[in-house]
Amino acid sequence: MISALDRKLIRDLLSLRGQVITIALVVACGISSYITMRTAYDSLVQSRDRYYLDTRFADVFASLERAPKPVARHLEAIPGVSRVDTRVVERVLVPLPNMPRPASGTVVGLEPREEGSRLNDVYIKSGRDIDPSRGDEILLLQAFAEAHGLQPGDDIDAVVNGTLRPLKIVGVALSPEYVLALAPGQLSYDPASVPVIWMNEKALAAAFQMEGSFNNVSFELEPGANGKQVLGDVDATLKAYGGFGAMLRDKQPSNYMLAGELLQLNNMAGFVPYLFLFVAALLVNVVLSRLVQLQRPEIATLKAVGYTPRAIAMHYLALVSVIVVGGAILGVALGAWFGSAMTEMYTSQWFRFPHPRYRLAPSAVAFSVGISIGSAVVGAWVSVSGVMRLPPAEAMRPPAPARYRRSALELVGLWDLLSPAARMIWREASRRPLRLLLSAAGISLATGLLVVARSMWDAMDHLMDVQFHQSMREDLTVTFMHPVPRRAISELAHIPGVFYAEGLRSVPVRIESGHRFRDSVLMGYPQDVRLRRLLSGDGQRYDLPEGGVMLTDKLGELLHLEVGDRVTLKLREGEWATRQATVTGFIDEPFGLQAHMRQTDLERLLRDSGAVNTALLHVDREQSADIEQRLKKLPAVAGVSSPHDFRKQFDEQSAAMIGVFTGIMTLFAAVIAIGVIYNNARVALSQRTRDLASLRVLGFTRREIAAILFGEQAIQVALAIPLGMLFGDWMANAMMSNADPEMYRMKVNVSERTYLFAIAVTLASAVASALILRRKIDRLDLIGVLKTRE
Repeated sequence: MISALDRKLIRDLLSLRGQVITIALVVACGISSYITMRTAYDSLVQSRDRYYLDTRFADVFASLERAPKPVARHLEAIPGVSRVDTRVVERVLVPLPNMPRPASGTVVGLEPREEGSRLNDVYIKSGRDIDPSRGDEILLLQAFAEAHGLQPGDDIDAVVNGTLRPLKIVGVALSPEYVLALAPGQLSYDPASVPVIWMNEKALAAAFQMEGSFNNVSFELEPGANGKQVLGDVDATLKAYGGFGAMLRDKQPSNYMLAGELLQLNNMAGFVPYLFLFVAALLVNVVLSRLVQLQRPEIATLKAVGYTPRAIAMHYLALVSVIVVGGAILGVALGAWFGSAMTEMYTSQWFRFPHPRYRLAPSAVAFSVGISIGSAVVGAWVSVSGVMRLPPAEAMRPPAPARYRRSALELVGLWDLLSPAARMIWREASRRPLRLLLSAAGISLATGLLVVARSMWDAMDHLMDVQFHQSMREDLTVTFMHPVPRRAISELAHIPGVFYAEGLRSVPVRIESGHRFRDSVLMGYPQDVRLRRLLSGDGQRYDLPEGGVMLTDKLGELLHLEVGDRVTLKLREGEWATRQATVTGFIDEPFGLQAHMRQTDLERLLRDSGAVNTALLHVDREQSADIEQRLKKLPAVAGVSSPHDFRKQFDEQSAAMIGVFTGIMTLFAAVIAIGVIYNNARVALSQRTRDLASLRVLGFTRREIAAILFGEQAIQVALAIPLGMLFGDWMANAMMSNADPEMYRMKVNVSERTYLFAIAVTLASAVASALILRRKIDRLDLIGVLKTRE
């Protein structure tokens, strides 16, 4: 049999259904945002780690000019190394009918070994492994194959060491080395333009006259091995064979890019969901405590008729729990759905893993639901316990009115200028400032969430504008296989359609200051550089001083350097010389740890005649395709790219990922804003029903009393909007500071568009709440007011 308290619970839920629904939605949005981002990130990381483990992804990688096979035994003898795999890896061009220029990629030698026995093993998605006795059979990277509709059994041509060779695709494969593959000089991941081919090791070695030799080596380390010590020993061993510098797994290009993308997702998953969850929990706490406070006469009556404090407390905790648990169930369901969809989007379009799996972690559910329920219960308990401490007779009375004093407007003589309704609005606001400020603070939190949800998009848009519009002013970027004489730039400038050309030199380098060091790239610029400006994150241009090196300010901070200090530069090219240089300045670049100097100073460091390995071209856009075709045919050219292509690829790929995130978070933030504003207005109406109904009895029109109530709400919203802008900007800065500063240092540059969007949603929520409550005002019970006890 249903008890009286249970019947009251049902009546309360039905009579408060508007508030019940909006509070449940606020709870659902907080929980869902946390579960969506946290579980999607965790699922991607677990899928990656399982893939790396299954395919024995190497711990150390090294490339070199050429070494005989017996050198592998010396590498195996290095302390900490448990296994060494050598192979031949070279560049390859793949012309396809549907592409304006041949795709520049990589061909990897594959030894015939048992499944799972080799490092960096391939995972064959379809087809079969290559036949060791056939030199024309290949495996093709899945992303490239799908982009061009290629499958096992198809034939393609490839330019291998200058010779066009017909090849047969026998399998489509994945590799941990090429989850995200980039061609030389390419600025973004474009699977359609980067082929990776695996073919018989002996056939590949013969094609490049590398029989009995290797130019690429992978290492598996023993547990607990000192990775940095192994790198030093590997570099020392390969120095005589033209080694280009060994790297740990975290610097391997594909893994480095993948880690960067996951880090960006982790920055969002490690800050924004917690923010949404705790803001939603705080707002639910405030709203529910005020909702319970409105039940003060009912609580006193229950206490007077004999219900125990425990029974009354359990009744109101049940009311709160029903609301929050309903929101929690919806939030978990939405979070799991959105999280699974995000994981599927990432793994189907960008991160190709053999067996991606979404996992709804019980810990994520328990944490988010626990925070929401705990916050709501605490808010309700504080309100109920406060009322129960009062004697029943006192609690049944309405709260004592506030102490009234002459307001500031009365003291300065402006009071007579206000209408009666405006005076009532001002008195209510000025004589209950704490309630006004708390209500405004709640709305400002919701408004700030709207700003945060869209700030990532603004930051990336600003970065794209500074880096790839203002800084990289070239139309084409040409990357050479090896450094070439400076006269090559003059030859490129004479190609029809090329208006201007200039060359850059980049050298891998280790920068040391005392016991501190960082691996970096040293860029050399011509004195009159026009196509590649040095710009800070906020777009400020820097000129390179003569006679030293300019570092990113983060690199200088990590190495504890100041202008005028001397640093050691260990060059990772040519003779691997060690040089000294003076720090001449710092630049606040948005990502990476680069070093910059004039080409004349770099030439003195390298002690050469001024070779370059990158060419920047300003070309006639109408002849761009013909110029690219001509450049691709040059044997010294490794790749041709364009900053314009990068922006387009960003809009199609990375922008889509950020767009999904901002879209989901904006939706949640908008729902939270609507829920908070509606509940604030609804609670205000409940608190002032008696006053407003009395005004109706005294002759005020419905429009006038609606203006009184909504005038107070307008003051709250007016205060909340600037506070929300400040709060959103502060939270956006906190989110950006959560990123790894050695990779990204994006400036928070919230756009006017984002601010206007947040203001529009806030105002729309206020207007919608007013329209809903206007109907309730029109139905005020005037007879009930006349019966009210004074």
